[in-house]
Amino acid sequence: MIRRSSGRAIKDEQSEQRLFKRRAWSGFVLIALLLLVLLSRYVWLQIFAFDSFATRSESNRVSVRPIAPNRGIIYDRRGRIIAENRPAYRLEIVPENVPGKTEGLEALLDAVAGMIELNADHRKSFHQARRNYHVFKSIPVKFNLSEEEVARFVVNRHRFRGADVVPYLARHYPYGELLTHVLGYTGRLDADDIASVDEGNYRGTRTIGKIGIEQFREQDLHGTTGIEKVETNASGRVLNVLERQDAIPGVDLVLSIDVAVQRAAWDALGDRPGAVVAIDPVDGSVIAMVSKPAYDPNAFVHGIGQQAYREILNAPGRPLFNRALKGGYEPGSTLKPFVGLAGLELGLVTPSTRVFSNGEFYIEGYSRPYRDWKDRGHGSVDIKDALEQSVNTYFYQLAMDLGIDRMHQYLSQFGFGEVTGVDASGEGKGILPSRAWKRTAHEEPWYPGETVIAGIGQGFNVVTPIQLANAVAALVNGGQRFEPRLVHATKQAGDERAEPVKAPVAKQVPVENPDNWQVILDGMDRVVNGRRGTAKGISVDAPYRMAGKTGTAQVYQLAEDKDQVDTDVAKHLRDHALFVAFAPVEAPRIAVAVIVEHGGAGSTFASPVARATMDAWLDQEIGWRSQP
Repeated sequence: MIRRSSGRAIKDEQSEQRLFKRRAWSGFVLIALLLLVLLSRYVWLQIFAFDSFATRSESNRVSVRPIAPNRGIIYDRRGRIIAENRPAYRLEIVPENVPGKTEGLEALLDAVAGMIELNADHRKSFHQARRNYHVFKSIPVKFNLSEEEVARFVVNRHRFRGADVVPYLARHYPYGELLTHVLGYTGRLDADDIASVDEGNYRGTRTIGKIGIEQFREQDLHGTTGIEKVETNASGRVLNVLERQDAIPGVDLVLSIDVAVQRAAWDALGDRPGAVVAIDPVDGSVIAMVSKPAYDPNAFVHGIGQQAYREILNAPGRPLFNRALKGGYEPGSTLKPFVGLAGLELGLVTPSTRVFSNGEFYIEGYSRPYRDWKDRGHGSVDIKDALEQSVNTYFYQLAMDLGIDRMHQYLSQFGFGEVTGVDASGEGKGILPSRAWKRTAHEEPWYPGETVIAGIGQGFNVVTPIQLANAVAALVNGGQRFEPRLVHATKQAGDERAEPVKAPVAKQVPVENPDNWQVILDGMDRVVNGRRGTAKGISVDAPYRMAGKTGTAQVYQLAEDKDQVDTDVAKHLRDHALFVAFAPVEAPRIAVAVIVEHGGAGSTFASPVARATMDAWLDQEIGWRSQP
């Protein structure tokens, strides 16, 4: 710019034009470069990255969703449904779809809580489950929503990004606590479950069998997961199903349990804790398996709160404990038939061998007496008399003649001291003592007095109810000891045909002389039907003939001159009452073991439970109530 003498500036047009051209070219070059970059990016996206982005686009448009299979139905042997599936709804959240991180999840939960009741347990379970799931997977928050909760949420669904209400089939147990310790229950998958299952086959599945048959036969009951490809819009809502591979339902199970017999045994126990196991000695099938008290398994299906669980855990009688499978009890006099058979088969006594009972038994060289339950004794008795009147003195002497190791060896053939192999988890094995066992377990020698009391089922002897029932079944069927079966048959969903499941034979007890076995069965017959039988009142008005053996298991050792009948003993220290039985005597179709905790005498408290159980079974099997 040039200035005149007067001080006014003169405009330099040429300089301004050159400046404008430079700026115009710079802007053109910049725009061209940007267009080139944009064109290059477009070419890269459309040509070089087409396959990748086409796949991503298709994934956004098409989703692959798992289809959870229907869990197999469980029936009792008469066709009654004892475990079924019912429709329900659950609230789920996909963390990846929720705006924000932890704060966003908490805000979402707070917002949803205005529509669906969420307590501290629901929130805690959700956050615990997040550790076991990927962020892109749906995580359950609350199960079994009410119709009102579902309706409120659906109307306001657009407000809750990442959350949705999902339909599912929930397990239901129509008979509640009656069959808890047989069936078990299903519950939420936890970290241990996820680590132990085929993750691919459990996509979309939120529950798994926890205990009982539900757990033991989980692989059959679960089925095979299916998949479907669906077309979705930008909001994730399904527009169309493109492809579907249906899930394969789980296998239906038919149990050998008879609900009517189970109910009869349950009711007969009343409010007393105990266990009842009934087995068909013909095929080893379990007819009834009661453990009382129990709990309602339906409380666990949708997830149980901590408070509710504590109430069950601390309830009187330990309802979570399966007495039928895990309960360990002294067999008491119910072991005498097996000890007696050992003496006969090993040639230590004969059916006519007599022992004089004066109420006391002494080991040679020892001054301490071992008392009979009858103060002045029973006089001269043979083995049938000894079983009929439960004469301790006879079996004290027989135990000394046998010796603990020979007794152990023979009784082990009936399954004492080992699991029966029943198709259920968590079975106890009991204890069948021997010198070797005591050295291992207690690092002590075996004493003669321990042999004496082992002969009447006391001391270190421990049996489970199912073990005792299975041993009786083997005793009455000629020595065929089965592995008891709870699953009677299996069938595919919708198929009327069922595949029977046979109980395998675990062992055939050698029969040296069938007459010896009959002697023992005759002695047990006299327990119920003999003039001096310890359970003679049980058979009144029965149109079939039954046999059995009473037993009493000590919980608390009283002074030698005291008896629980006339002593003020706390209830939890009273003897357990036991009774084993079979019927009909001519052709046994049921073998029963009953244990009533702190019930006292087996003839008073346990035998009526066995009678009710046998009545219910034989009424259906041979229709004895309708017979003249």
